[in-house]
Parts: sequence; structure tokens; C-alpha cells
Amino acid sequence: MSDAPALECRGLGKAYSGIPVLQNVTLSADRGAVLAVVGENGAGKSTLMNIIGGVTRPDAGAMLLHGAPYAPASPRDAFERGVAFVHQELNLFPNLSIADNLFLAAFPTRAGAIDPLAIRQRASALLAEVGLTIAPETLAERLSPGERQLVEIARAVGARARVVILDEPTTSLTRADTGRLFDLIATLAARGIAVIYISHALEDVLRLATSILVLRDGAIVADGPAHEWTAGRLISAMVGRSIDHVFPPKPERVLGPPVLEAAGVSQPGVVHDVSFTLRAREVLGIAGLMGSGRTELARILFGLEPHASGETRLNGLSITGLATRGRIARGLAFVTESRREDGLYLDQAVYPNLSAVTNLKDSLPALVDRLGIKTADPRRQPVRQLSGGNQQKVAIGKWLTRRPAVLILDEPTRGIDVGAKQEVYRAIVELAAAGTGILVISSEIEELAGICDRIMVMRRGELLAVESGDFNREQILKAAL
Repeated sequence: MSDAPALECRGLGKAYSGIPVLQNVTLSADRGAVLAVVGENGAGKSTLMNIIGGVTRPDAGAMLLHGAPYAPASPRDAFERGVAFVHQELNLFPNLSIADNLFLAAFPTRAGAIDPLAIRQRASALLAEVGLTIAPETLAERLSPGERQLVEIARAVGARARVVILDEPTTSLTRADTGRLFDLIATLAARGIAVIYISHALEDVLRLATSILVLRDGAIVADGPAHEWTAGRLISAMVGRSIDHVFPPKPERVLGPPVLEAAGVSQPGVVHDVSFTLRAREVLGIAGLMGSGRTELARILFGLEPHASGETRLNGLSITGLATRGRIARGLAFVTESRREDGLYLDQAVYPNLSAVTNLKDSLPALVDRLGIKTADPRRQPVRQLSGGNQQKVAIGKWLTRRPAVLILDEPTRGIDVGAKQEVYRAIVELAAAGTGILVISSEIEELAGICDRIMVMRRGELLAVESGDFNREQILKAAL
């Protein structure tokens, strides 16, 4: 059926532990079009994409691929039938070369044996198609997040995918990498490939999409051509209400004494002569591009990375040379940017994760309610099954049980929706009001301006400027660049 949509979903439904997470979802992804799927964390987007990508079987409904019945038994089955799923958590093997990653499913052969020359030639051609000028022999671990994203898409191109699903593809990308990705999406659509694009960056959705579908509580609540949508209407459809103010009002706070001090902290090639003071009840931001040294500084402060010179003090006492465990005992907390890799016990439930750094049990139900963590059963449901936003709330919540003196947050709202962002921002403001000093690292200048009392700017490992009061966004970005 040449005129059939690339993909059709009819009445899809799915439940976990008897609780429905997807209800009667019907959609159509046309050839050469970009269908954007948006919704709050927990709305059902990941479940829907996992069904399309062969990760999960639906409990109800059916799918058609170019008019033919489609019920993939596994991700590999889906991939071989032309549906490529580029996950938010990229799936390259870091210890293998780019070429090996591209052809793991089927290596080019000659006379029954793997053909190294054909592998290199085909890999080079695929990389050129996605705009990468990197040797195919390069190990995947040496690639930037943006380059890894493009390698994943190159694999889909090489498999002649007819449907490409992109899940939060820009969360770890620089502006330049994001621009290259958008150009590539336009190229894929021009070739007749159907692109399903999932993102919380609504400005990207409005720029790229041909049509937009909104999920809420597992059901489609609105859909239509992209030109009919505005950011405000999208937000209202996603959360079921109008959100006039994403950032909570900044209360009048009398700042307390210094709680975290860095004096001349240096590590060759990483950070250079960084000095600052964070006070109790203060929210202090660090702006800067990826690779500026922001994350490395946070890891040094938490004791995860060494520093060659300088001193750090917590509540007036030196913690230089103190191990991470000792810093935690003295009141330091850190929510990393990679919550899935080193921020959570993914196979444990919500309650065990929330009590990972304390033995408090009685306050856990109230904490789940306070943070708005959506879970079928906080005692039993693995955190792995939660949406990205709910995972992030758990990662932050485990530190709230001990009221830390200092909380370091690295990209606290990356990959989560506007409603979840509101809840995270509210938790930050409340924690600061209770006396905690908070250090926030973020790539979003608007976010820092919305919640911070002061903003520091880092570039190439150096602390260049400190802004306070009425923030000048242009000057902050100029300093970062």
C-alpha cells in the first residue's frame, strides 16, 4: 500500500501492576514528516516509544508499518524491519570502534568472511552522510555526546530505516551539534523517512515538527498540525492547566554565614585558580558551555576528583583531602548530571533510593507527595521504570531527607518537562529558605536567572565573572563563549 502512512498505531494500551500507563493511543506517522510527541514525565511517551521500538509488548491494540501488520518481538526485530530507536541514553559500546558499533547487527562480508575494507568504506560513507569527519576506527568512548548521537543516526541510515524515533536528542548537545542534528532531521524527512521526535524543548518542537501530539496520563489529549500550536498552548495541554510562571517567586532571604568556600582550587587541564564563597540560604549558579570545567569543579568539591592545589572549606572547616564519605557526613550533597549512571539504584524501588543516604523511613511517603513523584508502588516499582523527571525527583529527594548544609545540583532539570521543572525549582527555593546553600550548574541561562541569587560564569576552567541582581543574559552568554 504505497499511500499508507509509514506507521500507524491503533488503540494501544499498556498497564503495569494493574495501573494503566497507556490508554487507547491512536496515531499516524506519515512518510517525510516529523511527528513530535510531547507530554509531562510519566505521560506515557517512553512506554509508547518502547512499544513501537520492540522493547515492550502492548496489552491492547495493533500497529501497521507501511500498511502491513507490525508487532516486533524485540528491538532487533524492529530495527531489521526498518524502525530505528535512538534512545536518550545512547547505546553505543564505548570500548568498540565506530565501525563496529555501526555494523554489530550485520557486518559486511566477502566469501563468507568479514570484509574489513568494506566495513571501513561503508562506515566512512555513513559518517559522511551525517556530517562526521572521524576515522571509523575511533573508539566510541572518545566521542562527544553530539558525535555519539550522530553515530546512532548513521546506524539507522545504514539500516535503511523507514521510521526513526529520536528520544530527547538534544539534552547533551552543544548549540553547534544541535544545529547539525536539525539539518540531518530535515534531510531524513526529505528522503521520505518518518521521524518521531520526543522532546521537552518546546521551541525545538515548534521549529521542527510537521504535526504535534500531546500525551497526558497515558492518553492523547490533543493533536494537530504544528502551525496551529504555540508554546503556551502546548504547556496548557501537557499539564492540564495554564502555567504563567515557571519559576517560583524569589522570597526575601537574609543570607547566612559562608557554608562552602573554594580558594585557588586548581587541577592542570581541568580548573584553574577557582575561588568563590557560597552562603547559607543562597542559590548560586554556574553558567558555561560543556567542557568549561563546571562539572569537573563540582566533582572536585564533592571529593570525586583530585585537585593539585587550593583549599575547600565546609562550614568554616577545611575538607581538602577528605574523602567523599567524610564530606557527606559533614553536610555536603551532590546530584550528578548522569542520574542513571551514578545517581540512582535503578533496580531498587523509590523508597530504598530515597533512604540511601539516611535511615529515615517515616518521612518517605510525605517526601514522595511533596516532590510529586509518580509511581505505581514506591515500595516495589523499580526506579528504572519511572520517567526521567520522576527519576530526577528521586535523585534529589534522597538528599532532602538529611537537610544538607550544601547541595550541588548539576543540570538538575535536563530532560524533564515543564511541570517537573516547576516542582524541582520549588524544592530548591524551599531548601534554600530552610538554610541550605545551593550551587546550581546549568546550561540554561534562563533557568539560572529564574532561581539564583548570583551567577558565576566559567570558561576553559576559569571563573570569569559573577553576576547578581538583574541578570544580563547577553553578557553571561558572551562571557561563556
